[in-house]
Amino acid sequence: MGKLKGKVAIVTGGASGIGKGIVDLFQSEGAIVIAADINEEALQRVSEKENVHGMKLNVASEEGWVTFAKEVKEKFGRVDVLVNNAGVSSEKLYTEIGKEDWDFMMSINGFGPFAGMKHIAPIMAEQGKGSIVNISSYTAQIGQGFNHYSASKGAVRAISKAAATTFGRQGVRVNALFPGIIETPMTQSLSTSKELLDQLVMATPLQRLGQPTDIANAALFLASDDSSYITGSEIVIDGGFSAQ
Repeated sequence: MGKLKGKVAIVTGGASGIGKGIVDLFQSEGAIVIAADINEEALQRVSEKENVHGMKLNVASEEGWVTFAKEVKEKFGRVDVLVNNAGVSSEKLYTEIGKEDWDFMMSINGFGPFAGMKHIAPIMAEQGKGSIVNISSYTAQIGQGFNHYSASKGAVRAISKAAATTFGRQGVRVNALFPGIIETPMTQSLSTSKELLDQLVMATPLQRLGQPTDIANAALFLASDDSSYITGSEIVIDGGFSAQ
């Protein structure tokens, strides 16, 4: 308890799924958490917790980030942690993916984390300290998924390392997490097929699918001072699937 006591943390996509799991854990560890999301109804629910503040944000909007960063700075005075978690997924085959699909995916999964770092890292740099955690995907590390989703998560992997070298001398750490298949509303459609679900579990060395808490615990480590000498690193959280 208390690993983030007194810290101000932003979690994009914080109203549901992995994001909500991170928000809940950060709050329990003493942080003042800003849950940023485009879903206003879900934001109202998550904001019912003490020290959790819901703020609407479209991560694909440059103007949105400018306004958001200004409001956060004015209201809270500082930002200690940023988790770029907001994202979308798709099960379209590569033969069905068009330019519009590509641009939409990249605007949220690729530009979103970039814009978050662009506008929040300077606030951290003024303080001389901060931690950024970007949520990529195991598909960015293995040959699975010839599609726009894998490409967008590969972009997150690349810019995370670049940001680590860019902001490190200003005291800002940047690391990335690579989740496997996690049971969330976004992946809920997978569980409609018992056969597919069983295949995924059987193909995973730890013989289960991941939970939001699995990602939240890793995010907590990277957000806290326990990882004060770690930047530019990657942690894969997929039950051993990509190690095969």
